Amino acid sequence: HMARHTFGTMSLSAGIPIESIAKMMGHASISSTQIYAQVTDNKISEDMDRLIRKHQTKETKEETV
Repeated sequence: HMARHTFGTMSLSAGIPIESIAKMMGHASISSTQIYAQVTDNKISEDMDRLIRKHQTKETKEETV
């Protein structure tokens, strides 16, 4: 049981879409996968950094036009 939690959380942290994780774990519903795959603080931080970089890149491109 603990291995399923570890697998789900590590897969999600690695950037694998939850839909894919659900299929790998044999879940018919993503809500079942959400019980096992927890979003870590580190993943949230990485996603926020990526969003900021994407926004900054967009602003830079608009300024050069």
